[in-house]
Amino acid sequence: MVNPHNHGPANYNRAFAIGVVLNFGFVIAEVIFGLTADSLALLADAGHNLSDVAGLLLAWGASVLSRLQPTARRTYGYRSTTIIAAFVNAVILLVAVGGIALESVQRFKSPAPAAGETIIIVAAIGVVINTVTALLFFAGRKKDLNIRGAFLHMASDAGVSVGVVLAGIGIMTTGWLWIDPLVSLIIVAIILVSTWGLLKESMNLALQAVPAGIDTEMVSDYLSRLPGVTAVHDLHIWAISTTETALTVHLVKPDPIDDDVLITRVRHDLLENFGIDHMTLQWERSDSFVQCGAACEPKKN
Repeated sequence: MVNPHNHGPANYNRAFAIGVVLNFGFVIAEVIFGLTADSLALLADAGHNLSDVAGLLLAWGASVLSRLQPTARRTYGYRSTTIIAAFVNAVILLVAVGGIALESVQRFKSPAPAAGETIIIVAAIGVVINTVTALLFFAGRKKDLNIRGAFLHMASDAGVSVGVVLAGIGIMTTGWLWIDPLVSLIIVAIILVSTWGLLKESMNLALQAVPAGIDTEMVSDYLSRLPGVTAVHDLHIWAISTTETALTVHLVKPDPIDDDVLITRVRHDLLENFGIDHMTLQWERSDSFVQCGAACEPKKN
């Protein structure tokens, strides 16, 4: 079940600011150490981490835009930018893990030299920075898909850095060069599972599908059992943003008594029980108003 008390995106400005500063500082450190140690691996990882900074900035920008007031032309404001940002971040993550997987396969064919102590130390620093940044978004990852995208970016980088440290130590201890690509592929598989869920859910929201955690049949059943309601049709539920859900529905209610009281009750119940915070009801006094019939009824899936 979605969070019934979610009334909009939380303010993560401080978390984003800290995350961007920490990770951009780490990128600069990797460039310096990479040039000093003449390590192409560190310079390449710096480029990868720079894309993570861009992902954080994308999620941050969408978070800020989502809180702007609606206008006469954009009546929902810019709330849907959080959905777009979550989708783009999922795509960026998939591209990144695809690159890591390709590099890992190539290293099975042509093993790279053992990781040096400098690379291991820098990767260990990366574990700390990425873990700290990920924890800034840990609490909001289940409530906001946009925040989950930022969390997965940082968590996946922390995982990759852990893999670099473990593989480096393992190679230096045993001399087995295949440890590096094997660990990388295991991490890629773990990241892929989480990222695929983010991609699928963000695409569904972009296509105005019913948000995960809301059962359309349960909502329809609740509405059909309201006092005086004889039929329910044209029920639509969709996401305005990664934290807000809207509903429109036509309710056939021949007797107009207590309409206003019922609206207040329905608004409260939809929010408390289903997390739907934007509701529009259309009363109809006769079944003859139903024009589209079965054509309006959605398929089961």
